[in-house]
Amino acid sequence: MRKLIPIYENQTPLVVLELIQGHKIKEIMSENIITIGRDMTMRDVKILMKEKSISGVPVMDKKRLIGIISVEDLLNALEDGLMDDPVEKHMSRNLVILEEQMPVSFAIDYFENYSFNRFPVLNERKELVGIITSRDIIIHMVAVMNQEIRRLENLAKQGAHTEIGDIVRRYAVVQNDFKNAGKASSEIKTILIKHLVDRKTIRSIATAVYELEINQVVHSLGGEILCRISDKNVEILARDRGPGIEDIELALSEGYSTATDWIRSMGFGAGMGLPNIQRVSDEFHIQSSKTGTEIRVIINLPDDNKIETS
Repeated sequence: MRKLIPIYENQTPLVVLELIQGHKIKEIMSENIITIGRDMTMRDVKILMKEKSISGVPVMDKKRLIGIISVEDLLNALEDGLMDDPVEKHMSRNLVILEEQMPVSFAIDYFENYSFNRFPVLNERKELVGIITSRDIIIHMVAVMNQEIRRLENLAKQGAHTEIGDIVRRYAVVQNDFKNAGKASSEIKTILIKHLVDRKTIRSIATAVYELEINQVVHSLGGEILCRISDKNVEILARDRGPGIEDIELALSEGYSTATDWIRSMGFGAGMGLPNIQRVSDEFHIQSSKTGTEIRVIINLPDDNKIETS
């Protein structure tokens, strides 16, 4: 089946995925919302939708969203001869909503999973602040694509960074890309198992890499993780593009988190990421500014567990 918005996890270029994950719904949604009250008749709604060239309209009770009237609802009322009924009798009450702070990828998933043409968008106070359609997403992606490509071209002209080591792996991390979070730690774990590293050390290394991945997915604008596996230790370098950590000491305390409610609802943002990384590390270094955060972790291998890398 052809997708409404042709984004495929394993086929779409990284630049496109970064655009999708790096933008929030509030940047794309339409804020010019046409709403109606619960007492308006279906006949009046039909006139309104025709005049405004819209195919759906939210129904409000003061500031509270209570339903949506669609073209299908109008057609059903017309067929049954009920056009003078108030919209309250015909509106859809089982609402599927999005939040303005969610990444655009959530909206794309919603359009694929539900047969709706639009979704209402609420703020953190559960107030209606916008409407998003698939057309909004496509238009915005096209508008920002040229700017992003120019940025990547400038980076390419500066030359690629190279790492010297025995076994080196680099992983790009995309903001809000929860689907792919964990791939780096899984691959590093597989390499260490192949080289017969003991389970306790593997668990520590996998924990550090995974928490660094999740940290970038949840809190950064995207970045990368580099792993160097030598015959003595595993060195992990995680660096992102901002916005930085305001208070590093506070961020290292257990339970502190700046994650949003919707991220917490997914099981992330418990405030244990950095403390867990520091706990399993033999060396832990962190520096941060508004332009990015860099975390360097070293975990030593046991003397009887040295990896043959030659």
